[in-house]
Amino acid sequence: MRVPLGHFRETFAPLRNRNLRIYLSGQAVSLIGTWMQMTAQSWVVWRLTQSEAALGVVGMLGTLPLLVLGPISGTLADRWDRRRILINTQTAAMVLAFALSALVFTNTVRIWHIEVLALTLGCVSSLDMPSQQAFIGDLAGMELVRGAVVVNAMIVQTSRILGPTLAGLVVKAIGEGPAFFLNGVSFLAVIASLFLVRAHQQPQHRPAGDSGAPGGGNFMEGVRYVLTKPRIIDLMTFTALVTFFGFSNGTILPSFATLTLHGDAGLFGLLMGASGAGALFSVIFLVPFGQRVRRPGGLLAGAIAFAGIMIALFSMTTHKGIALVTYFFTGLPFPFVLTTNNGLLQVLAPSHMRARLLTLYLMFSFGLQPLANLWVGWLGEHIGSPLTIRTNGLAMLAIALVMLARPGLRAWEPLAG
Repeated sequence: MRVPLGHFRETFAPLRNRNLRIYLSGQAVSLIGTWMQMTAQSWVVWRLTQSEAALGVVGMLGTLPLLVLGPISGTLADRWDRRRILINTQTAAMVLAFALSALVFTNTVRIWHIEVLALTLGCVSSLDMPSQQAFIGDLAGMELVRGAVVVNAMIVQTSRILGPTLAGLVVKAIGEGPAFFLNGVSFLAVIASLFLVRAHQQPQHRPAGDSGAPGGGNFMEGVRYVLTKPRIIDLMTFTALVTFFGFSNGTILPSFATLTLHGDAGLFGLLMGASGAGALFSVIFLVPFGQRVRRPGGLLAGAIAFAGIMIALFSMTTHKGIALVTYFFTGLPFPFVLTTNNGLLQVLAPSHMRARLLTLYLMFSFGLQPLANLWVGWLGEHIGSPLTIRTNGLAMLAIALVMLARPGLRAWEPLAG
């Protein structure tokens, strides 16, 4: 698929904004550390328990707060200064990374330590994530926000290659502790960038009778808005499919890497990196195309169907090389779907409830992971990781085909007129 050179220049136009450039530079360093920690943490859980169910429980605890606290955190992210929120949440996450590093270095880590720290980090992330998504718009402005979302996605996917690959090498060579310590250090970059930037957060205009209290009523305003927009519901559904039947497979990937592919932490890191490489390829070559398609509905449904096919194929292989290739292809559709959805929501959402709609988006993505992680953990414990992954792929394919058959979705032109 050929993407004109001019489109690349247009995609990177937001980087001419000094504040956005500084912030994303800090994010680039921090996200590599974050992916290192995610990979090393999964490996520690597998080393301690040899249980797919335990992997699912830890994954659930890390994402449950976003589902439970999302209605409050989205409202707070609209009400409060988002730059200050991020400084505090990033500092808290740094402290938690150093705490886990200390437990592993001293060889005192137990599974309950990881569960408590995962839950605590999830609480921090429940406020950090919607604030971070809306903050990109504050820095870039609405005229550049879709391009800024794409650039941010490129950084995320690059970190998905480097972070897990580095984690696999570090864990294999000197253990898990250094991976957590390096993640803690990496937060200094994004915290420094937040002190340097100045954002233009639009004040929220409260409706008459709205006291401004950060409760469920304010969040329900966003829910009621979404319920009047069938196509936004479709975007949320695509996001949910990616999370529930796609990302959840990574929860039991340590089991698949060791028991099915007969590998070690190095192979686990390479698999995660292969998926990240596919995602980066998608962000560079596919997402810019998707940003300019007048009718994205059919492409989004087709991307979900392709993901289901590749996940099913990945589950059937027992050869390391073929596994790496197929896992690369599973990484192609997800950033296309999520980045396209994120960009559309940024421009379709009313300015006074943008963080709340983005929180709903996050609840349909990361917020659904508690259920998804428990699902794959429980199923993997009973039928094994290969059949669990295959079940997810086929379910994703079937639902995508049903959505693809809907003419209203295929004909939708979100930015027309």
